[in-house]
Amino acid sequence: MAFADHFSKQATDYTRYRPHYPPELFDYLVSLCPQYERALDVATGNGQAAVALGEHFAKVIGCEPSLAQLRNAQKQHTLEYLCSTAEQLPFPDETFDLISVAQAVHWFDHARFNAEAVRLLKPGGVLAIWGYGLFSIAPAIDALINDYYAHTLKGYWPEERHWIERSYADLPFPFAQLDTPAFHIQAQWTLPEVIGYLATWSATQRYLADYNHNPLPALEQRLAEHWPDPSQPKPIQWPIHLLAGRKQEGRGTSNE
Repeated sequence: MAFADHFSKQATDYTRYRPHYPPELFDYLVSLCPQYERALDVATGNGQAAVALGEHFAKVIGCEPSLAQLRNAQKQHTLEYLCSTAEQLPFPDETFDLISVAQAVHWFDHARFNAEAVRLLKPGGVLAIWGYGLFSIAPAIDALINDYYAHTLKGYWPEERHWIERSYADLPFPFAQLDTPAFHIQAQWTLPEVIGYLATWSATQRYLADYNHNPLPALEQRLAEHWPDPSQPKPIQWPIHLLAGRKQEGRGTSNE
């Protein structure tokens, strides 16, 4: 199945500049699972979530349709990578204790992926989907970033981005959703790191493909007015939108 490839071109920068999920998130997900034999991270990208899961599971498989992403993926002894789409996963029924999707489910054909998740999870196994939206640093900086997101890049965000903007509300999900705690990504970034991160946005890359002009240097100058020492890190935070549910014994989806 063909997939919308928004990140292969900037795969190296994606590995370098994407934020890291908090360990508490993975501790929580593991606490939901009855067993810790096999986990599957779908659309694994640079393997960040898969590596974190490898600290808890005997075997983790990261599936990713982009070969460029896989070439830049992180390595770990419990981790195996396969090139595969989310909608046609090459595993037997009831293989996994956990299936995770980090910052990617909005790109999927949801009906086909959900059917695969139901098929592949063991009874009692957990499906966990999460994403994050715009970050926050300080009001003046946030206003400039929000303007870049909403106005400079207007018309360049793929349609699927609306799922992130809505915090995954009403996203098709195959199981009854669990009540989950709130999690946040926390980091300390310099101004050049923030600009590097903005360059990995799919809309930034689409803008650059259309124009012989890079909007980021001008934005960096405006941000520097509120960042006296660009090399000095500032605290930065992203809210995580988490959906989690468990496959019940002898049942498929919650819609049955």
